[in-house]
Amino acid sequence: MEGVALSDDLSDSTQRSDWDSDQRVYFIPYSWWRDAQESVLGDSDGRRGILYVTSQASSYAGPMKLINNIFNSDLVFNLRRENDSVQSGENVEVGVSGRDYALVPGEMWVQALRWHSDSKVAVKDGRSFSAAEDDITDVYPLQLRLFVSRETNSLGVKVTKKDNPVEFFKRACKIFSVESEMLRIWDFSGLTNLYFINERAKSPRDFQRQSDEILLELQVYGLSDSFKCRERKKDEIAMQPSTIANSRSGASVMMNGSAGITNSNFIRSLWGSSCETGSLGLTGLQNLGNTCFMNSSIQCLAHTPKLVDYFLGDYGREINPDNPLGMNGEIALAFGDLLRKLWAPGATPVAPRLFKSKLSRFAPQFNGFNQHDSQELLAFLLDGLHEDLNRVKCKPYVEVKDSDGRSDEEVADEYWENHLARNDSIIVDVCQGQYKSTLVCPVCKKVSVTFDPFMYLSLPLPSTMMRTMTLSVVNTDGHSQPSQYTITVPKHGKLEDLIQGLSVACSLGIDETFLVAEIYNNRIIRYLEEPTDSLSLIRDQDKLVAYRSMKDVEQVPLVVFTHQLMEEQHVHGKLTSSFGVPFVSRLPNSASGSDICNLYLKLLKPFQTPAKDSQECFDSSRGTILEEVSRTEDSIPPVIDGGVNPSNGNGADSPFDSEFKFYITDEKGISKDKKILMKEIVEREETKRLNVLVCWPKKYIKQYDTRLLSSLPEVFKTGLFAKKPQESVSLYKCLEAFLKEEPLGPEDMWYCPACKKHCQASKKLDLWRLPEILVIHLKRFSYSRFFKNKLETYVDFPIDDLELSTYIAHESDQLCNRYMLYAVSNHFGSMGGGHYTAFVHHGGDRWYDFDDSHVKPISQDKIKSSSAYVLFYRRVVEV
Repeated sequence: MEGVALSDDLSDSTQRSDWDSDQRVYFIPYSWWRDAQESVLGDSDGRRGILYVTSQASSYAGPMKLINNIFNSDLVFNLRRENDSVQSGENVEVGVSGRDYALVPGEMWVQALRWHSDSKVAVKDGRSFSAAEDDITDVYPLQLRLFVSRETNSLGVKVTKKDNPVEFFKRACKIFSVESEMLRIWDFSGLTNLYFINERAKSPRDFQRQSDEILLELQVYGLSDSFKCRERKKDEIAMQPSTIANSRSGASVMMNGSAGITNSNFIRSLWGSSCETGSLGLTGLQNLGNTCFMNSSIQCLAHTPKLVDYFLGDYGREINPDNPLGMNGEIALAFGDLLRKLWAPGATPVAPRLFKSKLSRFAPQFNGFNQHDSQELLAFLLDGLHEDLNRVKCKPYVEVKDSDGRSDEEVADEYWENHLARNDSIIVDVCQGQYKSTLVCPVCKKVSVTFDPFMYLSLPLPSTMMRTMTLSVVNTDGHSQPSQYTITVPKHGKLEDLIQGLSVACSLGIDETFLVAEIYNNRIIRYLEEPTDSLSLIRDQDKLVAYRSMKDVEQVPLVVFTHQLMEEQHVHGKLTSSFGVPFVSRLPNSASGSDICNLYLKLLKPFQTPAKDSQECFDSSRGTILEEVSRTEDSIPPVIDGGVNPSNGNGADSPFDSEFKFYITDEKGISKDKKILMKEIVEREETKRLNVLVCWPKKYIKQYDTRLLSSLPEVFKTGLFAKKPQESVSLYKCLEAFLKEEPLGPEDMWYCPACKKHCQASKKLDLWRLPEILVIHLKRFSYSRFFKNKLETYVDFPIDDLELSTYIAHESDQLCNRYMLYAVSNHFGSMGGGHYTAFVHHGGDRWYDFDDSHVKPISQDKIKSSSAYVLFYRRVVEV
């Protein structure tokens, strides 16, 4: 809510006064003000009120002397300054007629209105009600023309029809009628006193002087008939047993039929139930051109408890223009001015041009009219407000000490005290917490513990922390066909995580193991054998095969078979027409050519088609249908029970040997022109693996299911236009993913002071100290070198009860760890053409949708959506 603007045309040399340039002055019944003084202000506020009494203008002989006659119907009277004064909180005898009034500044009126609004909440039939919105309709402006006479120690006052609407003028005539009874006004604002002092530097900026006149706008409150009627109703309700007990003393109240939260914040008591113009805080922001991201964040902050009270008060006293890390106080002033406009009674949608100008000046990344990230704007704004309002004028040098075996509690408090010694602002008071960071060196196991402050929590969505991978499992014993398995592994995990997940998926025996290899162009291009290798080295388009074998044969050398059509052998010594998944098995060093042949035929047997099947087969390597070949005696498969066909013999000169050809190749599949003969022992080089190329006669192709042999999926296949199923995850799962121990990425290596080198340490975060306002950022956007992506995961977040006690490493008995949602920044649409809005809680079960300049009610069941981007929670105050 914005305070009244008092305008003047004083010279530029006029210095800043105690009055904020945008503070309004409210004219209110003194009895209404007196009721709230003791509870709201207490004895600590030393503000004294100056007493004025009215008299008719005929006794005044100054330039404003006017005679009320038939030719002039303006209301004119004098205010004579008395010597008596009263301090806020003192009891003053109020006249029987109630013609005693008070002038109070905007922030004091806010506090009094808050207290009265709280006192109007009563339990009736298990439900609560509030008359706050009705209160707002009783505020209306009244223009007065003043003339100061130091000689007579009085003020001349004139109220004209020219300056005011007819209805407001009639009300003024009733209020300031001086014929019937004397009227008394106590000025607690200090405004009128400024007219009498001779120090122009302390005069308020916002007066408009016309010759000797001063134009003053008062905000009149509490003097309508409807207000008086409601006050009588309040008194009647107060006599009922169901009313709030001892509300003035701050006792707990009943909300929605149950013991609720004692809420002393202004905005909580003023939230209305409609979005009509005039409801406090329900004011939209105009879109200046792709500024919805800015509007969304501002609306969330503009409805943040304590920040509203702070910026509606005299926050200017805490501006630190000399902070080299700040922005000369300009961001704080621009934001405060904007917030006041949003909370002004009767406000219409505000164009935040000044704030946008300041933002572009100090943060060039937000210059122009491109779409930006609301969370990035929020991070900059919170940091900028903190530096502009930092109460520390000279930051001391603080040396971080090692823990030296001290308890975490002692070290954490020391870190926090050091932080507060350099950073002390309303943002730190309200929005900053502390977490514990633990780093462990993987080599020497050195442990480093630090306690760092945070302004918000950026939580990953579990879908971004996990990765789906598909692999083919091929047995090395030739007893079954390949099988495909899809598993979920940590995105930044290691090969051992992949092996473990795959072992569970295919029920791997304790005596079995996997050899994982990457296949490209129908041959193995690399083996994944190091358990600590990062899974980030595996791309989504890669094709992986896990060869399943027994552990007891791990010491036996590997033999790797690749397949090729005989009719299309080598071109310049390179493999040109290979097909299918390579076979892998184990074979002793003393194996002969027939042993290799028999092993190959054994591995090939699961792919053999039934003899009665004579349909055409697809050659996947060539993309054509092979011509049907009738089953003749020459085309009988050479495999019988896993061995060489005995009718063909077993020697080097057998008919089978003249059809399937075996060649030794190198790791790259290049043939060494060394044919394997059946009767001879194969000479093997000192290597772990024997690479064998098998050349197939075309007539055997259709007798084996080459489609199954060549079916190899990618690790992750994404459909270009395929719609992903809606994912759902709880906010607690996101928090657990944030707090989970994980290795640092290659780009975030940690320098170990013991090893004296950078290493990929493991990192663990723990929440240690939570702020009053907890801002949670859901990391929906991911960026890489080649693409941007937005996750549409539905996050199920609590609205009324976010319980974080189980996630706090150090729980304090003095603070509650339960939070309530009060605002949400949403992002609708995709990365390129999205739109930001804000959902804001306005008391009870009332929520409002702030869509730029449009503000409308929204049901609570629509608050949760897959568009929720930044969540704003406030701590529940338990009594």
